[in-house]
Formats: sequence, structure tokens, C-alpha cells
Amino acid sequence: MGETTAKVSIIGCGNVGMRYAYAMIIKNMVRELVLIDIDMDRVMGEVMDLNHSIPFTGPASIIAGGYSDMEGSDLVVITAGKNQGPGQNRLDLIKENIDIFQKIMPQINENSPDSVLLIVTNPVDIMAYAANKLSLRPHNLVIGSGTTLDSARLKSRMAEHCGIDARDIHTYILGEHGDSEFALWSSSTIGGVPFKDYCPVCDRRKECDFDINIKGEIFNQVKESAYEIIEKKKETSYGIGLSLARISEAILDNQNSIMPVSVLIEDIFDVNDVYLSLPCILNSDGVRQVIVPLMDEKEKKSFKDSAAVLRKNLDQFDI
Repeated sequence: MGETTAKVSIIGCGNVGMRYAYAMIIKNMVRELVLIDIDMDRVMGEVMDLNHSIPFTGPASIIAGGYSDMEGSDLVVITAGKNQGPGQNRLDLIKENIDIFQKIMPQINENSPDSVLLIVTNPVDIMAYAANKLSLRPHNLVIGSGTTLDSARLKSRMAEHCGIDARDIHTYILGEHGDSEFALWSSSTIGGVPFKDYCPVCDRRKECDFDINIKGEIFNQVKESAYEIIEKKKETSYGIGLSLARISEAILDNQNSIMPVSVLIEDIFDVNDVYLSLPCILNSDGVRQVIVPLMDEKEKKSFKDSAAVLRKNLDQFDI
């Protein structure tokens, strides 16, 4: 990556927003970074702290700003909203976070009308849909962080189980970023070998009980991991911060990278008008193309069921 000229604005500078900001600075991916939050005194402290890291990374302007400072942003990342607490699922947050979006989106439209929007606020699929409706821009410019982190968690758990570098595992969690998500096992590969064919020939097979439902066990650990982390430390932020940086890199550097992000679904397996995660080609235009992977019948049903869960919640709030 060459010298960057990118300008990024972050709305909502809690744990997630600041982990993301820190990752962007470490990776030297921004020339201008605008931090916007209702607690501006704290954000000014964050800016001072981040600026002290600049001599170790690369030139960047970091400011605690207002919405007018967003002008000219290539990317606006929205993490603002009520956080998921212990015992809550992501869908519990809908009403309060939609109210917040209805207040901030007009400011974004006025001050940065052409930027790509990356939505992180949970429940991210519903909030991305709401942002799409409120943002006055093409839906390819409104992206939810989706199941990028969930997919990384799956790779991490598979890597641990199989004793393989996670970067050599190709797999996705798709659908809702939430309880109805599903693993695309039928297309998962390790070194080009389908997962279902890899386990029987794995040189570590004797170290695990191959007779148990390995896939089910791994998937449940992945799906429950956020709840477990929140129960133990009250929030999750490191993984999502780095996954947002990776999504941002694909967009700002026009990479045409493929990642599972939440996008508007139109006529895919009879699903329409809902945001869900599928593999997408990402570049400076946001979503260049949605890729529909091969799915078995069980996975297609899971995709439809995930859409139905989100559609039911969307209909309750007349979005």
C-alpha cells in the first residue's frame, strides 16, 4: 500500500470505535481521521493519546470534531448506539438505536453525502437497512460489517481444532450477524480440500473424537463466543476493530477483496428487501458485486430463515 490520502470519520467513539481508530493508525491507512461522539471531552483525550502514536506509524491528522468536519470523507464508520449487555441478544437493541440513527443520519447526508457508509451498530443487519433507507444514497454505498468477524471466529476455531494456520482455511458464516447465522460448511475448504473430506485424512485425527459432531460443536462455540466474551469482560472490541480495518482497507485501497458483509438482498433464493451477509466484492465504490455461493438445501433454508427473522423485526418498526 502506498502513501494514503484517505479521510475517514468515525461516529461513536466507545470501545469499538477507538479499537478501530487505533487499528487504522497502526496500519497507516488514513491521512485524516475525524472522531465524533457526544462525550467530546473524553474524545479530545483519545485524540491526544492517538496523536502521541503518530511518530511510530505515519503522518496523519486526527481531530475530535463535529459533523461539519466530516466533509470530504471517503468512508464514514458508524458505531454509535446502545451496546449489547450481558443476557441481551443483538435484536434487543433495535428501537433505541433506530432513534439514534434518525438523529445522526441527516447530519451525515448534509455533510458527507457521497461517502461510503460502514455500519457497525447492532443489530447490524437491521441498522444497515435503516441507514440505507435514511441515507439518500445508492445501497452499494451502505454496508454493514455483517459476519466478517463471525467468519474470522470460525476460521480461528477451525484452525485451533485442526492445527492449521487460520489464513489457509476458507469458510464463511453467512446470514444474520446474530442467532440465526449459519456456517457455509458445504463450501468450506482447508488447503483446497473440502472440510468434510479433510477430517478423515487429517494426521491429527486420532487426537480428537471424530465420532462427535465436530461441525456442530465448532459452530456453537463460534455463535456463543460473543455472549461469553461480554459475560466475562462486558464488551467485545478487539476482533471487530481489526475486522473493520480490513473492510476499510478493501474500500479505501480499491482492492476488489471478497468479504462477508451485510448488503441489501434482492431476489436471492426468493429473499428480497432485507440486509444479510453474503460474500461481496468490495472496492472504492462500496459493494461492486454480491456473490451467491453454492449452498446445499439446508444452507438455503438457513438463509431464508435468517431473512425471515430480520424481516419480522423490521416490520415491527416500520422501517
